[in-house]
Amino acid sequence: MTERNVWIFIEQEDGKIAEISLELLAKGHELAGTLGSQVWALLCGHEIGDLAESVIQHGADHVLVVDHPELEIYRTLPYSRVAADLVRARQPYIFLVGASPVGRDLAPRVASALKAGLTADCTDLQIGEYTSKKENVVYKDLLYQIRPAFGGNIIATIVNPKTRPQMATVREGVMRRHDPDLRRKGSIENITPVFQPQDFALQVLSREMREATVKLKDAPVIVAGGAGVDGESEFDLIRQLANLMGGEVGASRAAVDAGLISREHQVGQTGTTVRPRLYIAAGISGAIQHRAGMDKSNKIVAINTDPDAPIFQVAHYKIVGDLGEVLPLLIRALRERVK
Repeated sequence: MTERNVWIFIEQEDGKIAEISLELLAKGHELAGTLGSQVWALLCGHEIGDLAESVIQHGADHVLVVDHPELEIYRTLPYSRVAADLVRARQPYIFLVGASPVGRDLAPRVASALKAGLTADCTDLQIGEYTSKKENVVYKDLLYQIRPAFGGNIIATIVNPKTRPQMATVREGVMRRHDPDLRRKGSIENITPVFQPQDFALQVLSREMREATVKLKDAPVIVAGGAGVDGESEFDLIRQLANLMGGEVGASRAAVDAGLISREHQVGQTGTTVRPRLYIAAGISGAIQHRAGMDKSNKIVAINTDPDAPIFQVAHYKIVGDLGEVLPLLIRALRERVK
């Protein structure tokens, strides 16, 4: 039987592996178990050999290490050259890339070079079969690439029965990462890349880094406001409640578009996917685009004046009321408890 290995592109910067890559290693391990195959990881950079053991501990069976000075900083052409050449030579069954700024740049370039299909921004991956009624053929063990479609109004399951590898980018936070297994063993293979002069058409002259000031993904508590928030004064109630609970402020796209808060606070399909212990949604109707980014939260409290609001479909605790009245009561109760 042809090997059906699952490949994961390991994104790293300055010697630190991106969270999305660790999440994909866990999911890749699950998919490879279903297929009876292995997880291979593609690790590119400069002086990054020490990271290979960590990649194995998080789920890889075999790590391809491509260490070269020209790969120290991500650039589209050198990285896509390395990835496309290795995929052609080794022919993986599945190739997964994180839907980060780097992954969204790299994956379509590689897919185009390989003439392979690519599904972007997946929120789930499974293995299943597909029956082509036109050809009367059953394709087994395909990658189900699951993502919101048509503006988030439906959840689509996409398959790629004929071309390989089956490629997908996956949103950060939708897969659970595993704790590293320090006893896990795997193999490491060092690869010497072969570049072409045109791969260096772009040179990096300087680089400026800025740490994110909002860390929604790691927040244990998120209080989020939506279109039902009536102006800055009510959104200030969202901030007060979040501060009292030691949490972060989130928002739906409607609140961001209304100028109530910056985009880095946005939760949902076009924002950040989160899994806090507690998610309070105030004045958020709960369109599927937003629910896709928060419905895996451990506990969800929804406050809305509409008893039929879609957000109540995923809420554990439902408060039908005006957030301008409900939030002050919650804030007052918390302050009294602190006293």
